[in-house]
Amino acid sequence: MLDQAQTDFGRTVDRMLGGADTPHAIRAWGRGEHAPGRAVWGRLADAGVTGLAVPQAYEGVGPLPVELSVAYVAAGRHAVPGPLAETAAAAVLLGALAEGGTARSGQVAKDWLPRIADGRALVTLAAADGGPYALDADAADAVFAVAGEELWLAPGHGPVQPSFDPARRLARPLPGGELLARGPAVAAAAARAADWAAFATAALSLGAGLALVERTATYVGQRTQFGRPIGSFQAVKHRLADALIGLEFARPLLYGAAVALASGPADGALASGPAGGALASGSTGGARAEVAAAKVATGEAAYTAARTALQLHGALGYTDEYDLSLWIRKARALRSAWGSPSVCRARVLAP
Repeated sequence: MLDQAQTDFGRTVDRMLGGADTPHAIRAWGRGEHAPGRAVWGRLADAGVTGLAVPQAYEGVGPLPVELSVAYVAAGRHAVPGPLAETAAAAVLLGALAEGGTARSGQVAKDWLPRIADGRALVTLAAADGGPYALDADAADAVFAVAGEELWLAPGHGPVQPSFDPARRLARPLPGGELLARGPAVAAAAARAADWAAFATAALSLGAGLALVERTATYVGQRTQFGRPIGSFQAVKHRLADALIGLEFARPLLYGAAVALASGPADGALASGPAGGALASGSTGGARAEVAAAKVATGEAAYTAARTALQLHGALGYTDEYDLSLWIRKARALRSAWGSPSVCRARVLAP
């Protein structure tokens, strides 16, 4: 259960985003116009959201996975555009390397983490768990790319590729650039960061699913057939109830994953693994399985909510001009980001 402070924080972020006109920002972002989206990002920074994954040593307030999940559920509810999960994951990656790495890693963290914490820097991350593309590389101030045991600051990105969700703009980082770190610690920190990216994506999915159910419940209460609101029909009630139950069953898994991430050693600490290798704290074993369970549960529940919303809205749900389509596309895209359902299920079942 969340405490009162955490609940109030979530409500504050939700109210703040409610006045941000995120549908306009989403459509502009999809056209490559980033100013409205960056303005929303500034609001998140003012509320302290961008500092939740940044260690306190680098002017952040984190790592606070429970508070991050609360804030990201609100961000998902309003479909905030931009690389939210990737920026948090990059902060975890840089913090982990600085804690257990070289002086060079520490300098990189000093250069970037304070700027991430106060919202000046919007960054993105390309790593094996997230596929070959970097989300919103065209809008990012930095594109970090993990290749095996190497971390690079990419010199740019290739052409932007189309996505099912037009506000999720994908591009491959260009090869080369500045080599920031090399060695087993990079792979370990990247695994930790990938868990945080999957966790953050799960929170965004839950928020998107809740918004879809809420918007659809309002719609079926207003649309009438045979002189009655269609929301009074038993079949419609059942569909919405099933969608909401799926989301509410997924919520404890999300908070369980947050507790698992918070229960490990201090974020960034790299513990020795077999043969002298490094293991990222909390990124293997129980925490990884907890995150995977949350990711698959929230992703599938949000996808079910999207399908329910589309069916109950009829042809209107397909219309690009109708705001609901922004959430439907977001839910489907988030379902596969940072771990498809099959990948997450395999992680849950892994010995």
